[in-house]
Amino acid sequence: MATKVYIVYYSMYGHVEKLAEEIKKGAASVEGVEAKLWQVPETLSEDVLGKMSAPPKSDVAIISPNELAEADGLIFGFPTRFGMMAAQFKAFMDATGGLWRAQQLAGKPAGIFYSTGSQGGGQETTALTAITQLVHHGMIFVPIGYTFGAGMFELEKVKGGSPYGAGTFAGDGSRQPSELELEQAFHQGKYFAGIAKKLKGAA
Repeated sequence: MATKVYIVYYSMYGHVEKLAEEIKKGAASVEGVEAKLWQVPETLSEDVLGKMSAPPKSDVAIISPNELAEADGLIFGFPTRFGMMAAQFKAFMDATGGLWRAQQLAGKPAGIFYSTGSQGGGQETTALTAITQLVHHGMIFVPIGYTFGAGMFELEKVKGGSPYGAGTFAGDGSRQPSELELEQAFHQGKYFAGIAKKLKGAA
């Protein structure tokens, strides 16, 4: 059977979604891996989103908490809000109590990717504080470390991401993920999928 990798994300302005799409491509490039994109539910009203100039959501399916249990591996993505995951994603995680009680996610590998507004806006703290969600579910955190190679040491170009996972800088919203950031996202998907496949094969 194929190894199922779910890329589950929240994206208000599209930056996280672009990373998610590349992560999916990377995961799907591993033979025997089936990668799927999912969005978490929006918690803000259309009126509020309109005032925030948020574009319409894409047609990627909305996931329910119980569907997480179907995956062999999960990669979670979200923008930062004051150095932590956005409230929309936290609300989704708060709804996974039933899975937690039954420990249905225990032992599953999990990764993290993110978007921040600036270099000091949470490229590490957003991931670091999100790990608590994985720990309580008994999940196995899979960071990318420095497996991206020279791209991890790029200093001449603005680049998001860290050993925790792929990332991008949104700035005022007009900046889009760079080619290097997208390459790192693809790498994360491929690297993570390889590990998820190994873990499933060893089970």
